[in-house]
Amino acid sequence: SVVPVFTGKAGCPYYAKAELLADYLQANLPDFRVHKITQHPDKWEQWLHDICETNGWEHRQSPIIWRELLDRGGKGLLLGGVNDFLEYAQQYYGVTSMISSEEMLDIAEENLQEHIEIEKEEEEIKNLIQPLQIWITSASTPICYQLIPLLANGEVFGMTTEISIHLLDTDKFKDVLCGIVMEAEDMAFPLLRSISEHTEIDQAFIQADIIIVLDDVLLKREVQSIENYIREVSEICQVYAPLIEKNAKSGVRIISSGKTFVNLKAMMIMTYGPSIKPENVIAVATSWESAAKAMLARKLNMNAAGVKDVIVWGNITGCNYIDLSHAKLYGYDCAIWGPANFPRPLLNIIYDSEWIHSEFLFAQSSLSSRICRCVGILPAHAVATVLRYWYHSSPPGEIVSVGILTKGQFCVPEGIVFSMPVKFQNGNWEVITELETNETTQEVLGRLAHELIQEKLIALKEIKEMDLYGADKITN
Repeated sequence: SVVPVFTGKAGCPYYAKAELLADYLQANLPDFRVHKITQHPDKWEQWLHDICETNGWEHRQSPIIWRELLDRGGKGLLLGGVNDFLEYAQQYYGVTSMISSEEMLDIAEENLQEHIEIEKEEEEIKNLIQPLQIWITSASTPICYQLIPLLANGEVFGMTTEISIHLLDTDKFKDVLCGIVMEAEDMAFPLLRSISEHTEIDQAFIQADIIIVLDDVLLKREVQSIENYIREVSEICQVYAPLIEKNAKSGVRIISSGKTFVNLKAMMIMTYGPSIKPENVIAVATSWESAAKAMLARKLNMNAAGVKDVIVWGNITGCNYIDLSHAKLYGYDCAIWGPANFPRPLLNIIYDSEWIHSEFLFAQSSLSSRICRCVGILPAHAVATVLRYWYHSSPPGEIVSVGILTKGQFCVPEGIVFSMPVKFQNGNWEVITELETNETTQEVLGRLAHELIQEKLIALKEIKEMDLYGADKITN
């Protein structure tokens, strides 16, 4: 029994021509069976290289066709490309192809669309079989309690993606974690495959796809040096990062959130976990964005959802700058009318520049106070929003502020975690470097970067001292 294998690049007209002839032979010859495989255009070159290397073949174009000799075993016999198959069909079966170029192109396009649909269906089935593994640290916090329903209702990862949630905290919070697990199970979320509590740190982050770091340091009322706080953050990350490298999946995505030192936590996880991909670690600034938009909406007596493109620069839970120079209003009721998607520059609508430069900028301290006093709804929504964008792209044209490891964008020095404008697309994020910044903004960014550089230097000094202390202990 002869089984020709047809493999081609989805969307290739020559594969379409060979496929149509193969279908005809299969329908009219009792012993002729065909096995067809298409590859996405982005994956075709690598796939072709690998299959040829494995079998010792020389072939560089789509399609590639070989014969599987089922009753003999061993590797297949290479037939070649479309012309080789046409010659084979003519010689052995007296059949040739009369397909026109236009028909070839139509079938090729259909093949590409069908391949994309099949890939999508297979991915959805895979997600149902293998749920996303989500780990949440410091899971006894109110943020986690509010976050679980948002993750489990299907809006973040999609209505076909099941998830497993792992709650991690210290042993003294075990009862709290058990209570959260019980409530989540009782709510019977259809996409929540499982939820469990963990207090054994050695078992943390096993097979993690997503890690949400909620750990905060307690800012004590008595005066305490910044070095002590930074030491606490470093110690937490020094424990987490090696475990992430050891136990989590290689493409794990890590989100730093909370009320204190979110930039520094992201920085330290990358520092202590050098094999963790830097592009997979971000700090969430969406709480600040949302609070600022709400304040602006109250000033303008409009819905906060219509305020877009407010940028949060710098140290998210430290000194930051809320930039309104690119902010836009949608659906604002004023003298100028337009369609629903018609944007108005915010600074053209708020004529009271004194309010912006005094009350609004001064209010950043009150915004900080509001965010720190919140019971968890706002930061939970912020984490869920960023995850949804990361997996399903942010709205086209909209700006999202997140803390990322800098590479010199906007003249901010490299190697610090700095909040800046990005867009999410196809599972990745990209800094919107084409945004223009004026001289004043650039000066502010320089000051903010200086603060984060100092934080980093203190943290690195703490690391060095801890390493020396460890070496002394070994020596003694």
